[in-house]
Order: sequence, then structure tokens, then C-alpha cells
Amino acid sequence: MDGSERNGPPEAAADTDRHKKGGIGSVKEFDLAKRLAENINRVFVGKADAVEKLLICLFSGGHVLLEDVPGVGKTTLAALLARSMECSFGRIQFTPDTLPGDVAGVSIYNRKTEEFEYRPGAVMNQVLLADEINRTSPKTQASLLEAMAEGQVTVDGQVHKLPRPFLVIATQNPVEFLGTYPLPEAQMDRFMMRISIGYPEREQEILMASMMLEGRTPDTAEAVCRAEEVLEIQDRVRAVAVKESLLGYIEDMITLTRQEPRFVLGASPRALLALVRASQVRAFLQGRDFVKPDDVKAVAMPVLLHRLVLSPEARMQKANAEAVLKSLILKVKVPV
Repeated sequence: MDGSERNGPPEAAADTDRHKKGGIGSVKEFDLAKRLAENINRVFVGKADAVEKLLICLFSGGHVLLEDVPGVGKTTLAALLARSMECSFGRIQFTPDTLPGDVAGVSIYNRKTEEFEYRPGAVMNQVLLADEINRTSPKTQASLLEAMAEGQVTVDGQVHKLPRPFLVIATQNPVEFLGTYPLPEAQMDRFMMRISIGYPEREQEILMASMMLEGRTPDTAEAVCRAEEVLEIQDRVRAVAVKESLLGYIEDMITLTRQEPRFVLGASPRALLALVRASQVRAFLQGRDFVKPDDVKAVAMPVLLHRLVLSPEARMQKANAEAVLKSLILKVKVPV
């Protein structure tokens, strides 16, 4: 084995060297994040962009809304992420009769001890897949709000802390609306990003079938890091520097969404904070200890788009929210 084989591919070595020069400190967290992404992409082929956005939400401590048609691998991606981190994984299929207790848990009276005992719900997992979240009632949807925002649930007056890291991956079908309860704006704002996986390319889909025939399924994926190490990465990304000029750039972008007459609802302060944090993680994954305008641009669409609501007049004129947001981003003066 020669030196290049021992040290890994040239691209990986270049990434590591660039990260060392960035000045964040130990390269350990960067290598862990890179290994995690590679492990997922090895099985979930052809969707590196979606995987990167999911990891940005994970390392930011945020939550993600996966909006896509059935069968593109939303559940597989969530389970694969949890398995790669050795984290507990819970899945709850939302239906009209799903109750808040199914999510947060319930208190059961124990006749032996004559005390109420907490029986955990699906939320007591480090990675929670809330499948077809728009198919359950608003009351059950709201049971996730406290967990997503506070990292805890309250059942019968008792507060129960959630495990860390804690990531909610909610899914919904953007095509089928019969019998659904659209998420209110307040709950949409709780999700750091809304992303779409999309159909794979022809070669990728054939490769996927070949891997299945060879027995290389998501169940065979190995863990490459532990939950504690994910928490270390979350701590590390907070050290990524964001200059005052970049904060002003982000603020200008947010302000334009509020001033745009085609939007009846602009981006919230929570959206600004999410955009800052997502930009930090994106810079970290690129091997830098400082945020560039390109990092902000790369995450602006998935962070902001689902929080914006077109006005009735704009909908009548068949305006496209994505096109409007893109035009606003281009208007903002990029800091030098």
C-alpha cells in the first residue's frame, strides 16, 4: 500500500488540510461529519445534496420537513441516518385517529406502586420520523411543537427531557390533499428546512436495483459515529465565525421578504437565526471556520421558502414563491 492509499483519496486529504488551515482546531469533528455523509451516500445513492441539507439540520439542532412523493426513500434516509449515528430511531405513522399521547407519551396508573408512571411516546427517540404529518389532526400536530422547540414534553404536568441529539424528520405528500390537515404557518416555521429528494437519475436507479440484488440494503449500513460525537459537532459549528457584514447581508435578505407585496407573510426572526446557523454548518462542512456569502446563498432557499406565504392577489396571478424569493436574493447587495 503506498502513501496515497494510506492517507485516503486526494480530495479527502485536501479537505482535511483546508480545514486545518481554517483554524477551528481539532480536525476530528470535520472528519466525523465527512464520514457520516459518505456512509449515507454510499447506500442512499445520487442524493448528496439532500443528504447535506439533512446533516445541516442535524448539526444545527434544527428539524426538517421532507416534502416529496411516495417511494423516493424518505423513510429509508431517516432510518439510515439514525443507524449511521448509533441513535435510537422512532417512526410514527400519522393518521386522523392518532392522538397526542401517541407522540408525547401518557401517564399510566400502576396499581402495585399506587403511582402514575410515564410511558414514553414516539418522541422519546433521538431521530423521530413523523410520517405524513399533514394526515393527523391539528391537536396531534401541535403535540410536536414543544418537543421541537424546547427539547422536552409535558405530560400531566410533568416535564420529560428528550434525548440528545434530537431530530424530527417530518414527511408529507405535496400531491395528495384529500383528507389532510395543512400545517399552520406557526408549525411550518418550526422546521429549519424543507427539502425534496426527487426521483433518481437513470444510472442511479439502476445502481440502486443492483445494490438490492447484491444484498447491499440500508439494513447493512454500519455506524460510523456515536450520538456523543454528533453533539461535539453541534458544539463545534457554533465556533464558526460570522462577520457583522454577513449578519447585515442576512438581515437585508429577511427584510426584503417582509417588504415584498407578493408575500402576505415574510420571514420571521426565527428564520433569520436558522439561516445564520445553517450558514455556519455549511461553512464547517466546506472546511472553513468562517461564513461566506456563498454559504448563505446555498441554504437560503430551503430555510426560507416554506415560511413565506403568497398573497391572494399573487396566487391569482399565478406567481411562483420560489421565483419571487430567488429574485429577492439576487437583489441583496453581497458584502465584500
